[in-house]
Amino acid sequence: MLKFVTVARDMPAKRPPSLRREDFNEIYAEYADAKAEEQAGRCSQCGVPYCQTHCPLHNNIPDWLRMTAEGRLQEAYDLSQATNTFPEICGRICPQDRLCEGNCVIEQSGHGTVTIGSVEKFITDTAFEMGWVKPIHPAFERSESVGIIGAGPGGLAAADMLRRQGVQVTVYDRYDRAGGLLTYGIPGFKLEKQIVMQRIDQLTDGGVEFVLNCNVGEDLSFDAIRGKHDAILIATGVYKTRDLEAPGSDAAGIVRAIDYLTASNRKSFGDEVAEFDSGELNAEGKRVVVIGGGDTAMDCVRTAVRQGAKSVKCLYRRDRTNMPGSQREVANAEEEGVEFVWLSAPKGFEGDAVTGVEVQKMRLGAPDASGRRMPELIDGADYVEDADLVIKALGFEPEDLPKLWGVPELEVTRWGTIRADFNTGKTNLDGVFAAGDIVRGASLVVWAIRDGRDTATSILNYLGQAASVAAE
Repeated sequence: MLKFVTVARDMPAKRPPSLRREDFNEIYAEYADAKAEEQAGRCSQCGVPYCQTHCPLHNNIPDWLRMTAEGRLQEAYDLSQATNTFPEICGRICPQDRLCEGNCVIEQSGHGTVTIGSVEKFITDTAFEMGWVKPIHPAFERSESVGIIGAGPGGLAAADMLRRQGVQVTVYDRYDRAGGLLTYGIPGFKLEKQIVMQRIDQLTDGGVEFVLNCNVGEDLSFDAIRGKHDAILIATGVYKTRDLEAPGSDAAGIVRAIDYLTASNRKSFGDEVAEFDSGELNAEGKRVVVIGGGDTAMDCVRTAVRQGAKSVKCLYRRDRTNMPGSQREVANAEEEGVEFVWLSAPKGFEGDAVTGVEVQKMRLGAPDASGRRMPELIDGADYVEDADLVIKALGFEPEDLPKLWGVPELEVTRWGTIRADFNTGKTNLDGVFAAGDIVRGASLVVWAIRDGRDTATSILNYLGQAASVAAE
């Protein structure tokens, strides 16, 4: 260990932009054994590991880095899996530059952070190749059952934890494949789909039942699901797109990011997608403008490049320093030919079928309550950005679940998220819990995993208490 003084930081090789623009394969290669050991050996093994502190899952990062450096990969995987249900996914899509790697002690001292995410990915990919990842085999089976609504990262993390304790678990989801945004939201160049499917297969082989193509409130009522199980976990995520209130925003050719990304990911599975085949959700040959500055916007611009767009521009109302998306993703997008138009916001749209975006230029003013400088309009600086396809990537809001599911008594916050106890995930309905984005609002996959695991523990406690009462 402690090789950071003599060994430089070295990420896995990244495919050149000219090649990666041509397909949806992941852009980073895999470490070789020796390179993974070398890079893991750069860890300073500091007494107060800020990488672990700033990881939402509080992964035992220094310990599994040391094991990797010593060639003890199976032990490294076991330790990684102990705190993280999906380390191979987090190693690929977590914004490490804002979390663990961004808070690495040797990064702060100028030596370049340990490549934590790439080592995490290497450990788990090796575990799958070597057969160390086994189906779930509970020590004993329990009679209690839990219904989980939502097969995204939060719901799947909870399913894994509950199933390992022998609970009977059924997961209900609106899509035809499990995984939620892992499957249909995140493009393959960040997370190849077989990586998600192998975890779904592990859960299925371990006894988790999936009920897919199930719209709660339409195909099956919430009360019916609740009556079938001893406890319910709501982990639907947030799918309602924040809209633009600007003249012409209903024009043809202005689409939602979730629809655009879902269509692209379905094509990667070989599905027939009418909206894509018709050109409605296909960027090929088009001048594309993406509005937004988060990770979803980065996914959209980089997808458009791969679909053969004529040009791709991203409008964001603040500057590069103040954007919420990963700086690593911005750099990757720029390498692939995306143009970022900073300090710009849409004022309106031209054409019945969109031909342009009316753009108003901004400058940064005084900070708001969060400390970020507020954008202000610059008078007389408006112009028109030509566009054939406009993608709205302004973030997500919760759907009105009480109304959709016919459960008006389910309490929500003023933001529309489900009101749940911060520590336990309990809602105001007995035996009903909630976790992930539907509680905290749109956030990171790693936080959804954390919430799902924590709420699974609360559900186990609830089931135990219920069993004690029944026994009395």
